[in-house]
Amino acid sequence: MHIAGKIIDLLSVREPEASICPSEVARTLTDGEMAWRAMMPAVRETAAALARSGRIVITQGDQRIDPNDAYRGPVRLRRGPVFR
Repeated sequence: MHIAGKIIDLLSVREPEASICPSEVARTLTDGEMAWRAMMPAVRETAAALARSGRIVITQGDQRIDPNDAYRGPVRLRRGPVFR
């Protein structure tokens, strides 16, 4: 499955205010730790594109992350204002 589709699918089955970890996306699309870790840059890039379109929001703690800025550390993905 396409990364963007998997992000949307995972968020769709959660409560509207719930979030997911980008690693959850990678783990559902691959087998094994090396494979999902290798997929993480692509998941983060896809999440940034979805955030730029308003479909999701990227957060770190209580802060919303600008998808155009470089960021480090753990983040969460949430439904955005134009989720569907």
